[in-house]
Amino acid sequence: MTIRYPNGKLYSPNPAVQKTAKKGKEKDFSFSNRGKTLEDEINEANDYYVKRRFAIIHKKPVPVQIVKVEYPSRSAAVIREAYFRTPSTTDYNGVWNGHYIDFDAKETASKTSFPLKNIHLHQMTHMQQVTEQNGVAFIIVRFSAYERYFIVPYDVLQKAWLAMENGERKSIPFSTIEKDAFEIPTSYFPRIDYLPIVQKLIEAKSHGSESEEIVE
Repeated sequence: MTIRYPNGKLYSPNPAVQKTAKKGKEKDFSFSNRGKTLEDEINEANDYYVKRRFAIIHKKPVPVQIVKVEYPSRSAAVIREAYFRTPSTTDYNGVWNGHYIDFDAKETASKTSFPLKNIHLHQMTHMQQVTEQNGVAFIIVRFSAYERYFIVPYDVLQKAWLAMENGERKSIPFSTIEKDAFEIPTSYFPRIDYLPIVQKLIEAKSHGSESEEIVE
């Protein structure tokens, strides 16, 4: 099936998410996590949170306009071409402990940095708007080479984005991620229990705001 963006550009799935190992063999992350994408792991965590009434966080539906359908039989329809009606913002949003949570999921095979090309301008704009309304905006990044997960706050992304617009590097060094982001430890189930780390992000933002008020 062909899917296009609102500007007509052909949609291509993220190769970091869709890639498969050579000769049909899946990359062996661990027995419990074999073959799962970051999206699978986040969905698993969100289901866990909802069932236990910890939080209500879901993947956002993306409106699609179908433009070409074929009917190979009277009881079946095959979609041949479709368009995203609007550019996507971020992947997930919801409410947890009185906080509005809004974030995107990104994977990279790079061992040295997170490429900013994985983020779009309209996503940065959306996260800025969420932050201005006192929401919690971030991305969850999986460095597949290390099987390490990080919550990267919007302010870290914004700093790197502005530097890129000023002609500086087009990625965030892995060393910066380790220093300024919040690592999510893996566990058995759910594999990435990310909400306790979101709490650390919220506490860090709160302490930062208090420090700014003292300085003023």
